[in-house]
Amino acid sequence: MADDILQRLAEVLEARKGADPEGSYVAGLYARGEDRILKKVGEEATETVLAAKSGDRDHLVYETADLWFHTLVMLAHYGRGPADVLAELDRRFGLSGHDEKAAREDGD
Repeated sequence: MADDILQRLAEVLEARKGADPEGSYVAGLYARGEDRILKKVGEEATETVLAAKSGDRDHLVYETADLWFHTLVMLAHYGRGPADVLAELDRRFGLSGHDEKAAREDGD
């Protein structure tokens, strides 16, 4: 179910790339460019952390949804989508976090 929702949302975000920025929030983000999209991701990440610190679990879910949404906009801007992230998570599944980090450091 979750990957279906993410895929459906990714399709909508892709379609908004050609939409009128005056009539679509997402089209407006795309029109304002990379810096605006990245700023929104940063703002939403901060709001998510603050919601977690507040102890309000419902607010945490709300802010996490905003963060995920804007992250999906960012991925779409760069020609990627949730399937790419899910594939990466699948690749890491069963790997020790220490081993995964060491493999990344070896590649630098």
